[in-house]
Amino acid sequence: MALETEHKNAFAVESVELAEHGDVGKNVDDDGREKRTGTLLTASAHIITAVIGSGVLSLAWANAQLGWVAGPVVLMAFSGITWFTSTLLADCYRTPDPVTGKRNYTYMDVVRANLGGLKVLFCGVAQYCNLIGVSIGYTITGSISMAAVQRSDCFHSEGHVARCIVSNYGFMAIFASIQIVLSQIPNFHKLWWLSIVAAVMSFAYSSIGLGLSIARIAERPDVRTTLTGVTVGVDVSGAQKVWRTFQSLGNIAFAYSFSNVLIEIQVEPPENQVMKKASFVGVSTTTVFYVLCGCLGYAAFGNAAPGNFLTGFGFYEPFWLVDIGNVCIAIHLVGAYQVFCQPIYQFVETKSRGRWPESSFICREYSLRAPVVGEFSVNLFRVVWRTWYVVVTAVLAMIFPFFNDFLGLIGAFAFWPLTVYFPVEMYIAQAKIPRGSSVWIGLKMLSFVCLVISVVAALGSIQGLATDVSDYKPFKTVG
Repeated sequence: MALETEHKNAFAVESVELAEHGDVGKNVDDDGREKRTGTLLTASAHIITAVIGSGVLSLAWANAQLGWVAGPVVLMAFSGITWFTSTLLADCYRTPDPVTGKRNYTYMDVVRANLGGLKVLFCGVAQYCNLIGVSIGYTITGSISMAAVQRSDCFHSEGHVARCIVSNYGFMAIFASIQIVLSQIPNFHKLWWLSIVAAVMSFAYSSIGLGLSIARIAERPDVRTTLTGVTVGVDVSGAQKVWRTFQSLGNIAFAYSFSNVLIEIQVEPPENQVMKKASFVGVSTTTVFYVLCGCLGYAAFGNAAPGNFLTGFGFYEPFWLVDIGNVCIAIHLVGAYQVFCQPIYQFVETKSRGRWPESSFICREYSLRAPVVGEFSVNLFRVVWRTWYVVVTAVLAMIFPFFNDFLGLIGAFAFWPLTVYFPVEMYIAQAKIPRGSSVWIGLKMLSFVCLVISVVAALGSIQGLATDVSDYKPFKTVG
Protein backbone atom coordinates (compact mmCIF):
# COMPACT_ATOMS: atom_id res chain seq x y z
CA MET A 1 0.00 0.00 0.00
CA ALA A 2 2.81 2.39 0.91
CA LEU A 3 4.58 1.48 -2.34
CA GLU A 4 1.38 2.15 -4.31
CA THR A 5 0.91 5.55 -2.64
CA GLU A 6 4.54 6.47 -3.33
CA HIS A 7 4.10 5.47 -6.97
CA LYS A 8 0.96 7.59 -7.31
CA ASN A 9 2.70 10.59 -5.72
CA ALA A 10 5.64 10.22 -8.06
CA PHE A 11 3.25 9.95 -11.01
CA ALA A 12 1.42 13.08 -9.83
CA VAL A 13 4.67 15.06 -9.57
CA GLU A 14 5.74 13.87 -13.03
CA SER A 15 2.31 14.83 -14.42
CA VAL A 16 2.67 18.35 -13.00
CA GLU A 17 6.16 18.65 -14.53
CA LEU A 18 4.85 17.48 -17.88
CA ALA A 19 1.99 19.91 -17.73
CA GLU A 20 4.25 22.83 -16.87
CA HIS A 21 7.29 22.05 -18.99
CA GLY A 22 6.26 19.43 -21.53
CA ASP A 23 8.15 16.19 -21.90
CA VAL A 24 10.97 16.45 -19.36
CA GLY A 25 12.95 13.79 -21.20
CA LYS A 26 13.25 16.03 -24.20
CA ASN A 27 15.09 18.64 -22.12
CA VAL A 28 17.73 16.38 -20.62
CA ASP A 29 20.38 14.00 -21.97
CA ASP A 30 20.83 10.35 -20.99
CA ASP A 31 22.97 11.42 -18.01
CA GLY A 32 20.18 13.55 -16.54
CA ARG A 33 21.96 16.83 -17.28
CA GLU A 34 20.60 19.66 -19.37
CA LYS A 35 20.35 18.64 -23.00
CA ARG A 36 23.40 19.53 -25.07
CA THR A 37 22.52 21.59 -28.12
CA GLY A 38 26.01 22.39 -29.41
CA THR A 39 26.46 21.76 -33.13
CA LEU A 40 29.35 21.40 -35.56
CA LEU A 41 29.08 25.14 -36.28
CA THR A 42 29.17 26.28 -32.64
CA ALA A 43 31.88 23.77 -31.72
CA SER A 44 34.04 24.90 -34.65
CA ALA A 45 33.49 28.52 -33.59
CA HIS A 46 34.56 27.68 -30.02
CA ILE A 47 37.72 25.99 -31.31
CA ILE A 48 38.60 28.86 -33.65
CA THR A 49 38.00 31.26 -30.76
CA ALA A 50 40.30 29.23 -28.52
CA VAL A 51 43.04 28.65 -31.12
CA ILE A 52 43.34 32.00 -32.89
CA GLY A 53 44.43 34.31 -30.15
CA SER A 54 47.55 36.20 -29.26
CA GLY A 55 49.63 33.41 -30.79
CA VAL A 56 48.91 34.50 -34.37
CA LEU A 57 50.49 37.90 -33.71
CA SER A 58 53.94 36.40 -33.05
CA LEU A 59 54.10 34.10 -36.08
CA ALA A 60 55.88 36.60 -38.36
CA TRP A 61 58.60 36.92 -35.70
CA ALA A 62 58.75 33.13 -35.26
CA ASN A 63 59.05 32.66 -39.02
CA ALA A 64 61.88 35.21 -39.08
CA GLN A 65 63.84 33.11 -36.59
CA LEU A 66 63.31 29.90 -38.59
CA GLY A 67 63.41 31.13 -42.20
CA TRP A 68 61.56 30.18 -45.36
CA VAL A 69 62.29 26.46 -45.09
CA ALA A 70 61.81 25.53 -41.46
CA GLY A 71 59.14 28.16 -40.68
CA PRO A 72 56.26 26.82 -42.83
CA VAL A 73 57.30 23.20 -42.17
CA VAL A 74 57.14 23.69 -38.39
CA LEU A 75 53.76 25.44 -38.64
CA MET A 76 52.30 22.58 -40.67
CA ALA A 77 53.85 19.98 -38.36
CA PHE A 78 52.30 21.54 -35.25
CA SER A 79 48.97 21.76 -37.08
CA GLY A 80 49.01 18.08 -38.00
CA ILE A 81 50.03 16.96 -34.51
CA THR A 82 47.37 19.12 -32.85
CA TRP A 83 44.60 17.85 -35.10
CA PHE A 84 45.67 14.21 -34.74
CA THR A 85 45.86 14.27 -30.95
CA SER A 86 42.52 16.12 -30.81
CA THR A 87 40.87 13.20 -32.57
CA LEU A 88 42.38 10.85 -29.98
CA LEU A 89 41.04 13.06 -27.19
CA ALA A 90 37.57 13.19 -28.76
CA ASP A 91 37.35 9.39 -28.60
CA CYS A 92 38.09 9.54 -24.87
CA TYR A 93 35.20 11.87 -24.02
CA ARG A 94 33.12 8.80 -23.19
CA THR A 95 34.54 5.83 -21.28
CA PRO A 96 35.04 2.97 -21.93
CA ASP A 97 33.22 3.13 -25.27
CA PRO A 98 33.69 6.33 -27.34
CA VAL A 99 29.99 6.35 -28.36
CA THR A 100 27.96 4.72 -25.60
CA GLY A 101 30.26 5.00 -22.57
CA LYS A 102 29.95 7.25 -19.54
CA ARG A 103 30.50 10.94 -20.24
CA ASN A 104 33.48 12.79 -18.78
CA TYR A 105 32.85 16.48 -18.30
CA THR A 106 36.34 17.91 -17.82
CA TYR A 107 39.84 17.15 -19.06
CA MET A 108 40.78 15.83 -15.61
CA ASP A 109 37.71 13.58 -15.57
CA VAL A 110 38.89 12.02 -18.82
CA VAL A 111 42.38 11.43 -17.41
CA ARG A 112 40.91 10.01 -14.19
CA ALA A 113 38.63 7.62 -16.07
CA ASN A 114 41.31 6.35 -18.46
CA LEU A 115 44.58 6.56 -16.52
CA GLY A 116 43.99 7.37 -12.84
CA GLY A 117 46.65 7.49 -10.14
CA LEU A 118 49.31 10.19 -9.97
CA LYS A 119 48.71 11.05 -13.62
CA VAL A 120 45.51 12.81 -12.56
CA LEU A 121 47.54 15.08 -10.26
CA PHE A 122 50.11 15.69 -13.01
CA CYS A 123 47.30 16.55 -15.40
CA GLY A 124 45.72 18.96 -12.95
CA VAL A 125 48.97 20.82 -12.35
CA ALA A 126 49.74 21.03 -16.08
CA GLN A 127 46.22 22.02 -17.12
CA TYR A 128 45.51 24.67 -14.55
CA CYS A 129 49.00 26.21 -14.73
CA ASN A 130 48.48 26.48 -18.48
CA LEU A 131 45.03 28.03 -18.13
CA ILE A 132 46.33 30.56 -15.62
CA GLY A 133 49.21 31.35 -17.96
CA VAL A 134 46.81 31.85 -20.87
CA SER A 135 44.72 34.22 -18.73
CA ILE A 136 47.84 36.27 -18.00
CA GLY A 137 48.97 36.14 -21.64
CA TYR A 138 45.61 37.30 -22.93
CA THR A 139 45.57 40.15 -20.42
CA ILE A 140 49.00 41.24 -21.69
CA THR A 141 47.99 41.01 -25.35
CA GLY A 142 44.57 42.61 -24.92
CA SER A 143 46.03 45.60 -23.11
CA ILE A 144 48.86 45.96 -25.64
CA SER A 145 46.29 46.10 -28.45
CA MET A 146 44.21 48.68 -26.60
CA ALA A 147 47.29 50.83 -26.00
CA ALA A 148 48.33 50.38 -29.65
CA VAL A 149 45.18 52.20 -30.77
CA GLN A 150 46.25 55.29 -28.80
CA ARG A 151 49.83 55.02 -30.05
CA SER A 152 48.66 54.62 -33.64
CA ASP A 153 46.62 57.81 -33.41
CA CYS A 154 49.63 59.57 -31.89
CA PHE A 155 51.95 58.47 -34.71
CA HIS A 156 49.37 59.62 -37.26
CA SER A 157 49.05 63.09 -35.78
CA GLU A 158 52.63 63.64 -34.56
CA GLY A 159 54.59 61.75 -37.22
CA HIS A 160 56.12 58.28 -37.41
CA VAL A 161 59.31 59.35 -35.61
CA ALA A 162 57.43 60.85 -32.66
CA ARG A 163 58.07 59.43 -29.19
CA CYS A 164 54.56 58.15 -28.51
CA ILE A 165 54.72 56.66 -25.02
CA VAL A 166 51.60 54.92 -23.72
CA SER A 167 51.32 52.89 -20.52
CA ASN A 168 49.69 49.48 -20.81
CA TYR A 169 48.74 49.31 -17.13
CA GLY A 170 45.56 51.36 -17.38
CA PHE A 171 44.39 49.21 -20.25
CA MET A 172 45.16 46.07 -18.26
CA ALA A 173 42.84 47.43 -15.56
CA ILE A 174 40.13 48.06 -18.16
CA PHE A 175 40.52 44.56 -19.60
CA ALA A 176 40.35 43.06 -16.11
CA SER A 177 37.23 45.08 -15.25
CA ILE A 178 35.44 43.69 -18.30
CA GLN A 179 36.46 40.16 -17.34
CA ILE A 180 35.19 40.62 -13.78
CA VAL A 181 31.73 41.42 -15.17
CA LEU A 182 31.70 38.58 -17.71
CA SER A 183 32.99 36.12 -15.13
CA GLN A 184 29.80 36.48 -13.09
CA ILE A 185 27.75 34.77 -15.82
CA PRO A 186 26.98 31.32 -14.32
CA ASN A 187 26.28 29.48 -17.60
CA PHE A 188 28.84 30.95 -19.96
CA HIS A 189 28.52 28.05 -22.44
CA LYS A 190 25.03 29.31 -23.29
CA LEU A 191 26.47 32.54 -24.68
CA TRP A 192 27.18 30.87 -28.03
CA TRP A 193 26.94 34.22 -29.77
CA LEU A 194 29.99 35.49 -27.88
CA SER A 195 32.14 32.78 -29.44
CA ILE A 196 30.71 33.60 -32.87
CA VAL A 197 31.59 37.29 -32.36
CA ALA A 198 35.06 36.37 -31.12
CA ALA A 199 35.62 34.08 -34.12
CA VAL A 200 34.57 36.88 -36.48
CA MET A 201 36.99 39.23 -34.71
CA SER A 202 39.84 36.71 -35.11
CA PHE A 203 39.17 36.46 -38.83
CA ALA A 204 38.95 40.24 -39.04
CA TYR A 205 42.28 41.10 -37.44
CA SER A 206 44.06 38.21 -39.14
CA SER A 207 42.72 39.45 -42.48
CA ILE A 208 43.74 43.03 -41.67
CA GLY A 209 47.23 41.85 -40.80
CA LEU A 210 47.41 39.88 -44.03
CA GLY A 211 46.14 42.83 -46.06
CA LEU A 212 48.64 45.22 -44.51
CA SER A 213 51.44 42.70 -45.09
CA ILE A 214 50.48 42.33 -48.76
CA ALA A 215 50.33 46.12 -49.16
CA ARG A 216 53.77 46.46 -47.60
CA ILE A 217 55.17 43.72 -49.84
CA ALA A 218 53.71 45.51 -52.89
CA GLU A 219 55.69 48.59 -51.92
CA ARG A 220 58.86 46.49 -52.32
CA PRO A 221 60.30 47.28 -48.88
CA ASP A 222 64.04 47.12 -48.31
CA VAL A 223 63.96 43.99 -46.17
CA ARG A 224 66.13 40.91 -46.08
CA THR A 225 64.79 37.37 -45.83
CA THR A 226 66.75 34.11 -45.92
CA LEU A 227 66.11 30.39 -46.14
CA THR A 228 67.39 29.92 -42.58
CA GLY A 229 66.00 33.05 -40.92
CA VAL A 230 67.97 35.64 -38.94
CA THR A 231 71.65 35.52 -39.84
CA VAL A 232 74.39 34.90 -37.28
CA GLY A 233 76.87 37.77 -37.20
CA VAL A 234 74.48 40.12 -38.99
CA ASP A 235 71.17 40.06 -37.13
CA VAL A 236 72.04 38.06 -34.02
CA SER A 237 74.90 36.28 -32.29
CA GLY A 238 75.28 32.51 -32.44
CA ALA A 239 73.81 32.06 -28.97
CA GLN A 240 70.90 34.38 -29.74
CA LYS A 241 70.14 32.40 -32.90
CA VAL A 242 69.87 29.17 -30.89
CA TRP A 243 67.77 30.65 -28.08
CA ARG A 244 65.43 32.49 -30.44
CA THR A 245 64.95 29.37 -32.54
CA PHE A 246 63.94 27.47 -29.42
CA GLN A 247 61.66 30.29 -28.29
CA SER A 248 59.96 30.43 -31.69
CA LEU A 249 58.95 26.78 -31.25
CA GLY A 250 57.24 27.75 -28.00
CA ASN A 251 55.45 30.63 -29.70
CA ILE A 252 54.12 28.32 -32.42
CA ALA A 253 53.14 25.70 -29.83
CA PHE A 254 51.18 28.35 -27.93
CA ALA A 255 49.39 29.34 -31.11
CA TYR A 256 47.90 25.84 -31.35
CA SER A 257 47.01 25.31 -27.68
CA PHE A 258 43.35 24.40 -27.26
CA SER A 259 43.18 20.66 -26.46
CA ASN A 260 42.69 21.28 -22.75
CA VAL A 261 39.35 23.04 -23.36
CA LEU A 262 38.11 20.61 -26.00
CA ILE A 263 36.28 18.45 -23.46
CA GLU A 264 34.54 21.54 -22.03
CA ILE A 265 32.83 22.28 -25.36
CA GLN A 266 29.37 20.74 -25.15
CA VAL A 267 27.94 19.21 -28.33
CA GLU A 268 25.11 16.88 -29.23
CA PRO A 269 25.73 13.10 -29.56
CA PRO A 270 27.64 11.37 -31.01
CA GLU A 271 30.13 13.73 -29.35
CA ASN A 272 33.32 12.12 -30.63
CA GLN A 273 32.25 12.38 -34.27
CA VAL A 274 31.07 15.98 -33.94
CA MET A 275 34.26 17.00 -32.14
CA LYS A 276 36.49 15.29 -34.70
CA LYS A 277 34.81 17.21 -37.50
CA ALA A 278 34.90 20.43 -35.49
CA SER A 279 38.59 19.93 -34.72
CA PHE A 280 39.34 19.43 -38.40
CA VAL A 281 37.39 22.54 -39.40
CA GLY A 282 38.87 24.62 -36.59
CA VAL A 283 42.50 23.53 -36.95
CA SER A 284 42.55 23.58 -40.77
CA THR A 285 40.94 27.03 -40.88
CA THR A 286 43.38 28.50 -38.39
CA THR A 287 46.35 26.83 -40.08
CA VAL A 288 45.58 28.65 -43.33
CA PHE A 289 45.62 31.94 -41.47
CA TYR A 290 48.72 31.00 -39.50
CA VAL A 291 50.78 30.08 -42.53
CA LEU A 292 49.66 33.21 -44.37
CA CYS A 293 50.29 35.48 -41.37
CA GLY A 294 53.67 33.91 -40.67
CA CYS A 295 54.93 33.87 -44.26
CA LEU A 296 53.48 37.16 -45.50
CA GLY A 297 54.47 38.88 -42.26
CA TYR A 298 58.02 37.63 -42.73
CA ALA A 299 58.03 38.75 -46.36
CA ALA A 300 56.83 42.20 -45.28
CA PHE A 301 59.31 42.76 -42.45
CA GLY A 302 62.12 40.34 -43.16
CA ASN A 303 64.53 39.32 -40.43
CA ALA A 304 63.58 42.46 -38.47
CA ALA A 305 59.97 41.30 -37.99
CA PRO A 306 58.48 42.68 -34.75
CA GLY A 307 57.38 40.36 -31.95
CA ASN A 308 53.76 41.44 -32.47
CA PHE A 309 53.10 42.37 -36.07
CA LEU A 310 50.06 44.57 -35.39
CA THR A 311 51.23 46.35 -32.24
CA GLY A 312 54.97 46.45 -33.02
CA PHE A 313 54.35 49.31 -35.46
CA GLY A 314 55.73 47.89 -38.60
CA PHE A 315 52.47 49.32 -39.96
CA TYR A 316 51.60 53.00 -39.48
CA GLU A 317 49.11 53.72 -42.24
CA PRO A 318 46.25 53.63 -42.85
CA PHE A 319 46.11 54.28 -39.11
CA TRP A 320 42.37 53.68 -38.91
CA LEU A 321 42.78 50.16 -40.29
CA VAL A 322 45.53 49.42 -37.78
CA ASP A 323 43.17 50.71 -35.08
CA ILE A 324 40.36 48.44 -36.26
CA GLY A 325 42.71 45.45 -36.24
CA ASN A 326 43.76 46.13 -32.65
CA VAL A 327 40.18 46.70 -31.52
CA CYS A 328 39.26 43.35 -33.05
CA ILE A 329 42.11 41.69 -31.13
CA ALA A 330 40.88 43.18 -27.87
CA ILE A 331 37.27 42.09 -28.48
CA HIS A 332 38.37 38.58 -29.45
CA LEU A 333 40.55 38.15 -26.37
CA VAL A 334 37.71 39.30 -24.12
CA GLY A 335 35.76 36.23 -25.27
CA ALA A 336 38.74 33.89 -25.46
CA TYR A 337 39.77 34.74 -21.89
CA GLN A 338 36.41 33.48 -20.68
CA VAL A 339 36.63 30.29 -22.75
CA PHE A 340 39.94 29.39 -21.13
CA CYS A 341 39.12 30.37 -17.54
CA GLN A 342 35.81 28.47 -17.34
CA PRO A 343 37.50 25.13 -16.46
CA ILE A 344 39.29 26.84 -13.55
CA TYR A 345 36.06 28.42 -12.33
CA GLN A 346 34.16 25.15 -12.55
CA PHE A 347 36.90 23.15 -10.81
CA VAL A 348 37.18 25.45 -7.81
CA GLU A 349 33.42 25.93 -7.45
CA THR A 350 32.62 22.22 -7.75
CA LYS A 351 35.27 21.31 -5.16
CA SER A 352 34.02 24.05 -2.83
CA ARG A 353 30.39 22.94 -3.06
CA GLY A 354 31.43 19.37 -2.33
CA ARG A 355 33.57 20.42 0.65
CA TRP A 356 31.05 22.83 2.19
CA PRO A 357 27.59 21.76 0.94
CA GLU A 358 25.78 23.51 3.82
CA SER A 359 27.44 26.90 3.30
CA SER A 360 24.99 29.49 2.01
CA PHE A 361 27.93 31.70 1.01
CA ILE A 362 29.17 29.02 -1.38
CA CYS A 363 25.99 27.26 -2.49
CA ARG A 364 23.10 29.70 -2.32
CA GLU A 365 21.96 31.40 -5.52
CA TYR A 366 20.26 34.80 -5.41
CA SER A 367 17.95 35.83 -8.21
CA LEU A 368 18.26 39.44 -9.40
CA ARG A 369 16.51 41.24 -12.21
CA ALA A 370 18.61 43.46 -14.49
CA PRO A 371 17.18 45.95 -17.06
CA VAL A 372 18.69 44.34 -20.17
CA VAL A 373 19.49 40.72 -19.27
CA GLY A 374 16.31 40.06 -17.29
CA GLU A 375 16.51 37.63 -14.35
CA PHE A 376 20.07 36.99 -13.30
CA SER A 377 21.49 34.43 -10.85
CA VAL A 378 24.14 35.67 -8.40
CA ASN A 379 26.26 33.60 -6.03
CA LEU A 380 28.40 35.40 -3.42
CA PHE A 381 31.27 32.90 -3.58
CA ARG A 382 31.29 33.11 -7.38
CA VAL A 383 31.49 36.92 -7.22
CA VAL A 384 34.36 36.95 -4.70
CA TRP A 385 36.38 34.04 -6.11
CA ARG A 386 36.13 34.95 -9.79
CA THR A 387 36.88 38.62 -9.10
CA TRP A 388 39.94 37.60 -7.09
CA TYR A 389 41.16 35.37 -9.92
CA VAL A 390 40.86 38.11 -12.56
CA VAL A 391 42.61 40.65 -10.31
CA VAL A 392 45.52 38.29 -9.57
CA THR A 393 46.08 37.44 -13.25
CA ALA A 394 45.96 41.15 -14.13
CA VAL A 395 48.57 42.01 -11.48
CA LEU A 396 50.86 39.21 -12.72
CA ALA A 397 50.44 40.55 -16.27
CA MET A 398 51.53 43.97 -15.04
CA ILE A 399 54.60 42.51 -13.37
CA PHE A 400 55.67 40.37 -16.37
CA PRO A 401 54.41 42.12 -19.54
CA PHE A 402 56.76 40.30 -21.94
CA PHE A 403 54.73 39.20 -24.95
CA ASN A 404 56.93 36.74 -26.88
CA ASP A 405 58.79 35.30 -23.90
CA PHE A 406 55.64 34.68 -21.88
CA LEU A 407 53.69 33.12 -24.74
CA GLY A 408 56.63 30.91 -25.65
CA LEU A 409 56.93 29.69 -22.07
CA ILE A 410 53.20 28.88 -21.82
CA GLY A 411 53.28 27.07 -25.16
CA ALA A 412 56.34 25.05 -24.19
CA PHE A 413 54.94 23.89 -20.85
CA ALA A 414 51.47 23.09 -22.19
CA PHE A 415 52.18 21.51 -25.56
CA TRP A 416 53.65 18.14 -24.61
CA PRO A 417 51.56 17.14 -21.55
CA LEU A 418 48.15 18.48 -22.60
CA THR A 419 48.23 18.37 -26.38
CA VAL A 420 50.24 15.17 -26.88
CA TYR A 421 51.08 13.04 -23.82
CA PHE A 422 47.67 12.62 -22.18
CA PRO A 423 45.65 12.16 -25.40
CA VAL A 424 48.15 9.54 -26.58
CA GLU A 425 48.25 7.69 -23.24
CA MET A 426 44.48 7.76 -22.81
CA TYR A 427 43.87 6.50 -26.34
CA ILE A 428 46.35 3.64 -25.83
CA ALA A 429 44.58 2.70 -22.59
CA GLN A 430 41.03 2.98 -23.91
CA ALA A 431 41.65 1.30 -27.27
CA LYS A 432 43.81 -1.34 -25.55
CA ILE A 433 46.68 -0.91 -28.02
CA PRO A 434 49.06 -3.87 -27.54
CA ARG A 435 52.40 -2.90 -26.05
CA GLY A 436 55.17 -3.15 -28.64
CA SER A 437 52.80 -3.05 -31.63
CA SER A 438 53.54 -0.70 -34.54
CA VAL A 439 50.73 1.67 -33.48
CA TRP A 440 52.00 1.71 -29.87
CA ILE A 441 55.58 2.41 -31.00
CA GLY A 442 54.43 5.16 -33.37
CA LEU A 443 52.38 6.93 -30.70
CA LYS A 444 55.19 6.67 -28.14
CA MET A 445 57.72 8.08 -30.62
CA LEU A 446 55.41 10.98 -31.38
CA SER A 447 55.12 11.71 -27.66
CA PHE A 448 58.90 11.57 -27.13
CA VAL A 449 59.70 13.89 -30.03
CA CYS A 450 57.14 16.42 -28.77
CA LEU A 451 58.64 16.21 -25.28
CA VAL A 452 62.05 17.17 -26.69
CA ILE A 453 60.48 20.08 -28.57
CA SER A 454 58.74 21.32 -25.40
CA VAL A 455 61.96 21.13 -23.38
CA VAL A 456 64.06 23.15 -25.83
CA ALA A 457 61.23 25.67 -26.34
CA ALA A 458 60.97 26.15 -22.58
CA LEU A 459 64.72 26.70 -22.31
CA GLY A 460 64.62 29.34 -25.04
CA SER A 461 61.69 31.17 -23.45
CA ILE A 462 63.21 31.08 -19.96
CA GLN A 463 66.45 32.54 -21.30
CA GLY A 464 64.54 35.33 -23.06
CA LEU A 465 62.43 36.02 -19.98
CA ALA A 466 65.53 36.17 -17.75
CA THR A 467 67.18 38.64 -20.12
CA ASP A 468 64.10 40.91 -20.20
CA VAL A 469 63.50 40.78 -16.43
CA SER A 470 67.08 41.85 -15.71
CA ASP A 471 66.47 45.20 -17.44
CA TYR A 472 62.83 45.72 -16.46
CA LYS A 473 61.31 47.94 -13.76
CA PRO A 474 57.69 46.98 -13.00
CA PHE A 475 54.95 49.61 -13.23
CA LYS A 476 57.09 52.03 -15.24
CA THR A 477 55.66 53.54 -18.42
CA VAL A 478 57.38 52.28 -21.55
CA GLY A 479 56.99 53.26 -25.18
